[in-house]
Amino acid sequence: MHFTSGRYQRTAAAIAVGMLISSVAIAQSSEGSIYGRAKPGEKITITSVENGSSRTITVEPNGTYNAAKLQPGAYRVESGGVTRNVSVSIGSGTAVDLAGDSVARVVVQGTRSAIDTSTAETSTVFTADQIAALPVARDVNAIAILAPGVVRGDPDLGGGSLPSFGGASVAENGYYINGFDVTNIRNFLSYANLPFEAIGAQQVKSGGYGAEYGRSLGGVISLVTKRGTNTWKGGGSVYFSPESLQASGKNLLDLDPDNAKYKIFRKYNKNEDLSANVYTGGPIIKDKLFIFALVEGRRDTTDSFGQNRSTETKSTQPNGMVKLDFTPNDTHRLEFTGITNKSKYDYIDYIHTGESQDWAGSHVGTPTTGSVNGGGHTLIGKYTGYLTDNFTLSALVGSVDEKLPRTTGYRVAALNCPTVYDVDVTKLGCWNEPFATNARDPNTPEYDEDKRRAFRVDADWVLGAHTLRGGVDSQKFTSSEAGSAFSGGIYWRYLRSATGTVNGVPNAVAPGGNYVRGRISTSTSGEFEVKNDAYYIEDNWKLTDNILLYGGMRWESFDNMNGDGDSFVKADWLRAPRVGFSWDVKGDATTKVYGTAGRYYIPVASNTNIRATRGELSSDTFYTYTGIDPVTAAPLGIKQVGSPLINGDGSLPNPATVADINLKPMSQDEVILGFQQAIVKGWNVGMRGVYRKVNNGMDDYCSHSAFEKWAADNNHPNFDSSTMAQCMMVNPGQDVTLQVDIDNNGKLVPITFPASYIGLEKYTRKYKALEFTLERPFDGKWNLSASYTLSKSFGSAEGYVTSIINQEDAGVSQDFDFPSLTRGSTGYLSNDRRHVLKAYGNYMLNDQMRLGFNATIASGRPVSCVGFVPYDAPDYGDAAGYSTASSFYCLNDKGKSELHNRGTFGRTPWTSSLDMSFAYLPKIGTQKLTLQVDVFNVFNTQKATEYDEIRDYSRATTSAAEGRLNLNWKRPTSYQSPRGVRFTARYEF
Repeated sequence: MHFTSGRYQRTAAAIAVGMLISSVAIAQSSEGSIYGRAKPGEKITITSVENGSSRTITVEPNGTYNAAKLQPGAYRVESGGVTRNVSVSIGSGTAVDLAGDSVARVVVQGTRSAIDTSTAETSTVFTADQIAALPVARDVNAIAILAPGVVRGDPDLGGGSLPSFGGASVAENGYYINGFDVTNIRNFLSYANLPFEAIGAQQVKSGGYGAEYGRSLGGVISLVTKRGTNTWKGGGSVYFSPESLQASGKNLLDLDPDNAKYKIFRKYNKNEDLSANVYTGGPIIKDKLFIFALVEGRRDTTDSFGQNRSTETKSTQPNGMVKLDFTPNDTHRLEFTGITNKSKYDYIDYIHTGESQDWAGSHVGTPTTGSVNGGGHTLIGKYTGYLTDNFTLSALVGSVDEKLPRTTGYRVAALNCPTVYDVDVTKLGCWNEPFATNARDPNTPEYDEDKRRAFRVDADWVLGAHTLRGGVDSQKFTSSEAGSAFSGGIYWRYLRSATGTVNGVPNAVAPGGNYVRGRISTSTSGEFEVKNDAYYIEDNWKLTDNILLYGGMRWESFDNMNGDGDSFVKADWLRAPRVGFSWDVKGDATTKVYGTAGRYYIPVASNTNIRATRGELSSDTFYTYTGIDPVTAAPLGIKQVGSPLINGDGSLPNPATVADINLKPMSQDEVILGFQQAIVKGWNVGMRGVYRKVNNGMDDYCSHSAFEKWAADNNHPNFDSSTMAQCMMVNPGQDVTLQVDIDNNGKLVPITFPASYIGLEKYTRKYKALEFTLERPFDGKWNLSASYTLSKSFGSAEGYVTSIINQEDAGVSQDFDFPSLTRGSTGYLSNDRRHVLKAYGNYMLNDQMRLGFNATIASGRPVSCVGFVPYDAPDYGDAAGYSTASSFYCLNDKGKSELHNRGTFGRTPWTSSLDMSFAYLPKIGTQKLTLQVDVFNVFNTQKATEYDEIRDYSRATTSAAEGRLNLNWKRPTSYQSPRGVRFTARYEF
């Protein structure tokens, strides 16, 4: 489309506004680019309007140019006496065509299109202005869930707000700040955060990203921070969510008469959030040195209530960020980002013991106090050198130090009070249930801590029709963990035997009589390292004016070490190829066909180092008893019944025996094919097909019976399986090769145990989806983004975590501990949401009033029947020590154990939610004031988001004759959040 000068200026202004609101973009990195066509040999000067830095490049002989590694913001493009103003977004290419016309053409951001044809990647970009205009939670994960193909994960994993990308678990995502990886790989469920007001833009990569990125099977959330410019700017903001305007949550009665009255008690729970930010940015030295600084203060409170206790918390921990940019000349740029993200909240636990005060809706009882502290800081340094017209080099170094939450005060375990539960799972004795279940090793530092030290170097080289990129990415992640034991050194659980059988011994007690289990579980302290290195190279080849071909290769190396620094999982030069194409069908960026295919690896979490290589003593011993201590509630007059069940003897496993010698780190293959089409009046439609398949799923295997059988069948009569590690890292469904003392002579030899002996189902996960998008970029009046995703997620494993039993042990779940746990495991997975419809946007009533909305409709998640492995299972001996139901065997209506496939008992209900906002934007001279109210879940819809999937009441009540049923099976355990209101006041100058 051609423009006259006046018309172009008006259009360029609309484009600048549209880019603030546009949410469809194609991504490469945390920076952006300007590209296009012009006369061969012509000089093009690109100047930052915000900081005055400038680059001059020469158009290639084939008539193309590409200016990479531009910070997001406003730029002036000048060539042959013609000046054009454009905007660059995070990870996006902005096309400006200067191919010989007397007036330039802006290809990408015209009135009909917002399509980037410079890459095959697809992602979604949200700017700070768009985020502020929408009624959405101030959380990067809530923003990510707006993107197509992304759903909210299990409400009990990682705080309940984590997203699932393309069928992956919530523990398989990557998080970046200013290009630096800040993902916490202890269990992949957290990340280094920053004050939300400091976010300049957020990019959501939901698949198809190039070789520059790795270590993720789900998606990537990339943030760029705000920064200073040549104009001093500043402001302040206040966000207030009052508890008085929060709707009540739901209560749910417990159907089991032996349990507490309520299964869910949330009617009286309240929370109130208040945060305030002050920020400023500008030139310390004009055109050279810039600063942006922000301080965030907050006062967040919660009130929650239970059967015989209630809790009040208050958090007032301030945080902040500072960003420095130094451009000594147009060739070099230096950046520094410093973030403090500490956390602290004070608590008051009110304890009451009288039944008349049970389930109170106010704080009654004896107050006890303490605090929970954690968090740390993030430091990032970056250099970018525009060394020639065609060659750019960048180097980044950074660190993250994060202390895990440490509790002080009342909730700390009482060393002389053992953990004790009654038959009905109520707390007995003097220990501080439910918090102080573990006593910390007193000879360790005050905090458990995670530390990341990392660097990366990237180079861009434009060579004719080829844009070559390459680099190296190296990180060391260290997790320290204190050893622990149960409060008082032991966990007593009183149990009832319907038949009188205890621990396999008949007539140990009278039918219906009680007995007690004593569980000892201790672990050693240690510091555990993970080293991850990667190298990559890629080429974006402009085959013709309209066709771009992409090819890349990434090499990953993973090294996981025990507390002594010895490797137990190590893999080098894992090849992850990536290919793709982008076809600008009409040559005017209004129709695009694109596709990508690639392999992606994920590292082994440091949680695996901790769980698999430290010493763990774990045993269950069963007793009859004659009395109960009146203070501690520990049993008196105990007499042992049967042999103890030893799950771990406390010794440190030999690192050579912990993992399959031929262990293959988990990877995923992905294929995407899609198109985008610009239609009339600025509308843009798209469709994308996605296929993902996990290769070489990885988990721990904890049975020794298969090895014993193989040894017996192969003439090794002296083999003692107790010389092996308690659990081993394997690729379920494949042969396992381990270093084994097969003849019990002290010599380790490699032995390959066939998969047929191991008996595990193969680790599988497949995701198929069709995504449809519709967008109308903001034109000064209104905008709309909508998507519909039809998807299926199917397999034998959800991934690094397990939603059914809310297990967060990344990579070492119970799913593959022994064969019976894998029977029936193949089915629709917990993150399978068959239908998801999303829409959000804004409408300007006039120059000073704005409406916004955010709506979602989603089908429910699959429901399973989960119980205990039956007595007649071949590996029942392995299962007997598991007190958590975690198999797909479950009791039928008659109390008999049956096997059913995962996800075959219906689904949770469809859910819908509508959030709305109204903003008043009065003009106060040149200053900007925003007064906004957001209402979340306008209709207060509180459908169930999760069901209780456990059918068996307990291991103790699941017998060979007839088992006791959990009467709450398929009843809700979580609901949608009730309606809430947030007020915003923001003043900018």
